[in-house]
Amino acid sequence: MKDRTSDIIISGHNLELTEAIKSVAREKALKLFEHEGHIIRFRLELEYTPNVSKEREFIAKGHIEIRGKPLISSAETDDLYKSIDQLMEKLDRMLRRRSRLFRIKRRHPRDVEIPAEIPKVKTA
Repeated sequence: MKDRTSDIIISGHNLELTEAIKSVAREKALKLFEHEGHIIRFRLELEYTPNVSKEREFIAKGHIEIRGKPLISSAETDDLYKSIDQLMEKLDRMLRRRSRLFRIKRRHPRDVEIPAEIPKVKTA
């Protein structure tokens, strides 16, 4: 199996990324790759926004590049690891919903009606 860690991009804004943060994020992101093999790239942005009220200081934004429409989500909490967990749960639900919709479309194909008259050809 291909090593997918090169397809994961982790960046931090107003935040120093330690090896512990990177390893937790990679470990959780690799689970997304196990669910869906068609993921091209996963980008994770971790952001710290100092607030006076101490609510929702850490923002985790995820962007999954996949065939078709990309999946984008974010999560905001007062703990960085909790933000990462919530983001990964959201993206996992989005991937499962996407695959379920594709399965439904395959099971129930729709008839295609062409709004044109096809001329009749005389055979010899």
